[in-house]
Amino acid sequence: MSSLASIASSGLQAAQLRLDASAHNVANMNTPNFRRSVVSQAARPDQGGVDASVQRAPDTGVALEQEVVDQMSATYAFKASVQLLRAQDSTLGSLLNVKA
Repeated sequence: MSSLASIASSGLQAAQLRLDASAHNVANMNTPNFRRSVVSQAARPDQGGVDASVQRAPDTGVALEQEVVDQMSATYAFKASVQLLRAQDSTLGSLLNVKA
């Protein structure tokens, strides 16, 4: 069984990778023949959390509205991972209070 901290950490890293890829796409959207970066995520059922990797899209061009949606989605992923860390902290604090 994996710890909540490692699950939240992998979620934070994946969200950061998504924000980085989106920022790269926006910065290079006017570059001729630019292929956008996309982040793929896969669950790690044995360890918990996710594995994320960056790939190039097969087609050229960047849609700014898609990048905004990707950035908002990554922001929500950050918030969810932080909430998981807070829940773990609260649970451990309660357990320590019970044992004390």
